[in-house]
Amino acid sequence: MSNLYSHDFFDSPISVSYVFLLSVFKLSNICPFFLGTHLMNSALSLPFLVICLVLVQQCDSVGFAPELYCGLENCYDVLEINREEFDKQKLSKAYRALARKHHPDRVKNKEEKILAEERFRVIATAYETLKDEEAKTTYDYYLDHPDQRFYNYYQYYRLRVAPKVDVRLVIVGTILVISLFQYLSAKHKFSEAIEYATGVGKFRNMAIKDGVDRGLLEMDRNGKLKKNKGDNDAIIKQIITENLDVTGGYKKESVYDTLAWHTIIFPLTIFRYIKWTVLWYWRFAIKKEELDDEAKMYLIRKYLGVSQSEFDQRFGTDIDDLFEHECWIKDNCEKWKAEKDAAEQEKMAQSGRYKRYKRYMKNAGTISFVDEE
Repeated sequence: MSNLYSHDFFDSPISVSYVFLLSVFKLSNICPFFLGTHLMNSALSLPFLVICLVLVQQCDSVGFAPELYCGLENCYDVLEINREEFDKQKLSKAYRALARKHHPDRVKNKEEKILAEERFRVIATAYETLKDEEAKTTYDYYLDHPDQRFYNYYQYYRLRVAPKVDVRLVIVGTILVISLFQYLSAKHKFSEAIEYATGVGKFRNMAIKDGVDRGLLEMDRNGKLKKNKGDNDAIIKQIITENLDVTGGYKKESVYDTLAWHTIIFPLTIFRYIKWTVLWYWRFAIKKEELDDEAKMYLIRKYLGVSQSEFDQRFGTDIDDLFEHECWIKDNCEKWKAEKDAAEQEKMAQSGRYKRYKRYMKNAGTISFVDEE
């Protein structure tokens, strides 16, 4: 049994708390009028007990915690290292020396072997704590702020429970998952576009004609498709897939449209962009060269606010008109676009479908999709 007045006993925060409560109890016995009758039966008894508990908690929050790191020992002292002179080489050297000295296999006595195993475990814990940079930083904070008990507990168990995952693997995995989702989503949208085109009479008739010319389909005397061993609908769908040019958000899936591919070629993309910017500045800002057709097309797309693919889809038939109105000049481009938007709105206003849509909007509210004529 530990001596109540020994130095080791008072080193323990829990023991200090015990002495504090014991002193309060003894004082209540010695002076019952002061603590027993006057205080315990008065309105001040509850605040007094609260203060006692707070003081006990404060006492418990100071010093080493047996459950954390090297227990009641300093990990630097365990490895016989000066904290101010710490470096990784000294750490490894000290650990190897102490591990050899206290290795359980060197002890034959059973009781001494148990003690050696416990000591070896503490040495290994100290080494693992100081070897990892994040764990060492957390431990140093624990040494400098022993009163922040709850925060130190959180940091300790966060490092132990949180999985050690390479950030690079997380980034690569995230990119691959996003790329897979992009590819499958594009494939699904393209399949929807093909299904729609297969049901459109114009595309279906063109596919049937192409299939007959290629000998994949046969017509009877009445001009109807003959039933054969193959699936006529599958053949028609395949022909449409081969010949239909789908652009925009429903174009055919490709790995070149995924985040993974753009990440791989990102350095090359940056290099090309810098090179293109320097050449543009050199040719048209310094040398004052006349704009060629490629430069004019770039400025037209820039002033229209569209990408290359969007330009091809929306303004592919207006290239001659754009050049005729010199739309590589910003004011001309804005004027041309305003006139085109006004003409399209006028055309839509004359459409019966658009008029029905406007009536629906007025009477029923908004809708999310309108079929094109």
